[in-house]
Amino acid sequence: MRSKESFGEHIRNLRESLGLPLRKVAAALDLDPSTLSKIERGERTANKDMIPVFAELFNESEDQLVLILLSDKVAYDLVREDNPEEILMVAEEKIKYLKIKKLEQGKLDFDKP
Repeated sequence: MRSKESFGEHIRNLRESLGLPLRKVAAALDLDPSTLSKIERGERTANKDMIPVFAELFNESEDQLVLILLSDKVAYDLVREDNPEEILMVAEEKIKYLKIKKLEQGKLDFDKP
């Protein structure tokens, strides 16, 4: 799923579609209802520790929720930049490089002289 809605909007839509009151979802997350309301409105950000609870409450994939949450963070960081697409392309290349570098480091045998 490629979603343009924010993480907060997504969570609010899921909560409302299941008819769950804000206070019950907030209690499951050990949050004040006003804090959850701010997350839903985009005034605060959720953190990755909340994902398993959201996933269980809404019967949603943790991977999908992480994708939406992290894409929000990237989008909000880049939205005010003059060249966000270029930054994303360079970042994608850096990610590929770092994954290869990490994989190669994992193959090193430190026991051999």
